[in-house]
This record gives sequence, C-alpha cells and structure tokens, in this order.
Amino acid sequence: MANAPREKDIPRIPPALRFYQVMAYITGTFLLLLIAEMVLKYMINRDTWTFVAPSMVFDPLSGQQIFAEPGFEIEALGSHGVVALVPSDSVTAWNLSLTILVVHGWLYVVYLFASYRLWNVMRWRFLDFLLLALGGIVPVLSFVLESIFTRRVRRFLAEHPADTRTTSAVSASTGGPA
Repeated sequence: MANAPREKDIPRIPPALRFYQVMAYITGTFLLLLIAEMVLKYMINRDTWTFVAPSMVFDPLSGQQIFAEPGFEIEALGSHGVVALVPSDSVTAWNLSLTILVVHGWLYVVYLFASYRLWNVMRWRFLDFLLLALGGIVPVLSFVLESIFTRRVRRFLAEHPADTRTTSAVSASTGGPA
C-alpha cells in the first residue's frame, strides 16, 4: 500500500502535477514525431516509395550483418526547400530527423524528473514510478498515464479539503495566487 503525502508536502502537489502534465504531453508528442521519423527512415524504400519491413542484409565478403537504410530523413533549410524528405545518405543541411531524436532524448530526461517529482511528493509505490517512466518511451502511453495519474492526484486533493485550505493559507502568506 502506498503512503499518503505528508501534510507539509500538499502545497507542492499542484505545481508538481502541472509540471508532469506539461512534460507528459510534450514528451509524448516528440515520441510520436520520432516514431514517424523512424518509419520514414527505416520502413520506406526511397527508390520505390513502398513500405518495406526493416531487415538485415549480409555483406558477401565478410559475412557480417549490415543494417540497410532504405528510406528518408527530414532536412530543413536546404537546397530542396524549407522542409524536405531526402535520401538517408544525402542530408546536406539541418538534419531534422536527428534533431527530433536528440530533443526527445533530452525531453525524456526532464519528463523523468517531472515524474519523479510527482511520484515523490505523492509517496506512491516504486512500481508507479516505473510505470510513469515507461510513458516517455512507449508511444501514446504518456497521454494515457497522464490522464490516469492526474485523476488520482485530483481525487486525493478533493478528498482532503482541509489540506487545500492549508495550501490557500500558504499561498496567501507568500503573496501568491490562492
């Protein structure tokens, strides 16, 4: 059974929840962009524009497996226009595909921090934190988990009206909005 949040931590719950919600949506959106980019790069044949299953090919001389990149990358501000699909090995300008990959990676780190912050203040089980962490790497899961965990937090806050009065009193004493 999970512990209940400490009374002194209750004023920290709404900002932690808001931070988690924002990061869940941003990280989830970038994960979907990353999935789309991976489909373009590894599952679309650039010669025929057909869908292909990702596969390994063998180098006939060495016998080693080589991953074939049949597809496209997204290039920005290059000779093909503002945004264009170009063959994977011919990106000459800003590689938006790589940018999406790197940005999602860093956003995931911030998402983990937001998840940890909410998990810590709510004093949930460690399994809940692992579930929250999966939200940034399993497509669409961050949106689903955001809804579930937001309901849990709001239900807790609704069941503790005396604690929310403490939050209002703390906000009023610090000059912040109630």
